[in-house]
Amino acid sequence: MDDPDGHFDEHVAAGYDEASAEMFAADAVEPAVELLAELAGDGRALELGVGTGRIALPLAERGVEVHGIDMSRTMVARMHAKPGGDAIGVTIGDFAATRVPGTFSVVYLVFNTIMNLTTQDAQVDCFRNAAAHLDPGGAFVIEVGVPELRRLPPGQDVVPFRAGETRWGFDVYDVAAQAMSSHHIEVVDGRGEYRSFSFRYVWPAELDLMARLAGLRLRDRWDGWTREPFTSESAQHVSVWEKPLTG
Repeated sequence: MDDPDGHFDEHVAAGYDEASAEMFAADAVEPAVELLAELAGDGRALELGVGTGRIALPLAERGVEVHGIDMSRTMVARMHAKPGGDAIGVTIGDFAATRVPGTFSVVYLVFNTIMNLTTQDAQVDCFRNAAAHLDPGGAFVIEVGVPELRRLPPGQDVVPFRAGETRWGFDVYDVAAQAMSSHHIEVVDGRGEYRSFSFRYVWPAELDLMARLAGLRLRDRWDGWTREPFTSESAQHVSVWEKPLTG
């Protein structure tokens, strides 16, 4: 029987914050919270894949009412155990399809989480679900990397991203299927542990088309949360699509 928490089971949840420590640093969190609070205004925010609350908790501290959708009960339990965690309401479910009551000024999806949806249909459904939750004039925000296919020489399908004394990581690309898998090896107490995760990478133009199918239109695209220009050299982007004020 499959784990109902998917990839983010107790083993992953237990070490998630430490393994992603650089993403919990102030210079990674504060610009994201600043932009999302600005977009939320006096309204509510919905985080798709709320996890352990890296963004939701500081956003709520700014006075924004935040609700989350997440499949992993173990990740959500760790958020609720943190100071202020009980202020974040969470609905357990697939964020591509799960609905929650009411509408929101901003719906957001950060840290490459759109790629956890491993089919194009699921990613399209995610845009439609986000649009259904938005107030007229509201914003859907995604932070995601640009596929690193330029790092693949002819005949190569592996890109390493970590090489240390006790931890190694590499991504494997299937360009024909627009798929990738991330592989992690860690030595703990002299024993090796191996885990892999599947993703579907997605291009900015493809996301724009998904947005149009959901009735949204591109408002802004930046290199990151600090709103620097997005260029052909950008390794990631933060994009904002808006729901028209009238249908």
